[in-house]
Amino acid sequence: MLICAYTHIPTQSDSGEMNMFNGKVILVTGGTGSFGKKFVSTVMERYKPAKLIVFSRDELKQFEMQQVYNDIKGDPIRYFLGDIRDKDRLYRAFEGVDIIVHAAALKQVPALEYNPFEAVQTNIIGAQNIISAAIDKKVKKVIVLSTDKAVAPANLYGATKLCMEKLFISANSYAGSHVTRFSAVRYGNVVGSRGSVIPLFLKQKENGKFTVTDKRMTRFWITLDEGVKLVLNGLKLMKGGEIFIPKIPSAKMIDICTAISPECKIDIIGIRPGEKLHETLIPEDEARNTYDGGDYYIVYSPTMPPANGNSRKKRVPEGFIYSSDRNDQWLSPSDIQNIITKEKINMNV
Repeated sequence: MLICAYTHIPTQSDSGEMNMFNGKVILVTGGTGSFGKKFVSTVMERYKPAKLIVFSRDELKQFEMQQVYNDIKGDPIRYFLGDIRDKDRLYRAFEGVDIIVHAAALKQVPALEYNPFEAVQTNIIGAQNIISAAIDKKVKKVIVLSTDKAVAPANLYGATKLCMEKLFISANSYAGSHVTRFSAVRYGNVVGSRGSVIPLFLKQKENGKFTVTDKRMTRFWITLDEGVKLVLNGLKLMKGGEIFIPKIPSAKMIDICTAISPECKIDIIGIRPGEKLHETLIPEDEARNTYDGGDYYIVYSPTMPPANGNSRKKRVPEGFIYSSDRNDQWLSPSDIQNIITKEKINMNV
């Protein structure tokens, strides 16, 4: 049995990280989403920010979050309604902000294939708006959430996330002598996030049949806790221009079905447009600029070599590829059962 190896990440015991987040003004876009809520709860539990701003366009979800934190004395959380497509609103929201975590995105693949320019407006133009506003408002650190779908994208969602990654890494040059620095994190499927397959399978279990597109399919898996830890660690380590990638396990879709209900029938329906058999977090071409950080990898831009300190990390071997079917870490059905049990509260099932 294998438990995800990505666990040794500095937390509240690391005084450098504590000093970094305490007393700071932190803003998270998409703050009412699955990641955003977990990020807010983690920061509230471990640190003492001067202010924690939840930026999103859904007033109902903001209201629901307020019910959770409203009775905490000295609550530093603020709720800012707005859309990352609206640059003027971002300029107002970023006033006095030290750190931005950009988690807002449109990500439902079928919807974005049918409404392609909506994806461009949010995932690409919205990203450029954040970059410009952050630089002009002298935000010190900005980190963006990306996905394995951005590597050799097979659908519009992945293509927009790839473009977003490129914009954020190049933004370090665009910023020039300004203080703002930009980096990214890139990871796989999040267990129990909205729209993910595990909540879908849990619902299908009631009907006694799972719909699987291909029995060979594999995916990278990460929990919300691990995603938040990756972001916090990335903020601590970043110098600007890095993409941080966790070492996380893969799982076979068939094993997920077995973990949820071995008695259920599996209906193979065929791969959908824009879907891959396997996902890749680091392709061979990008591996030439990739270093092994122990529990994570760091991909550097060819135009931005490793900063002092990071240059001492070991470069990955020539021909290295980090894909879900070539992984040396795998989740068994029993591992998946344990994760589902632990994450059930996050999945709202």
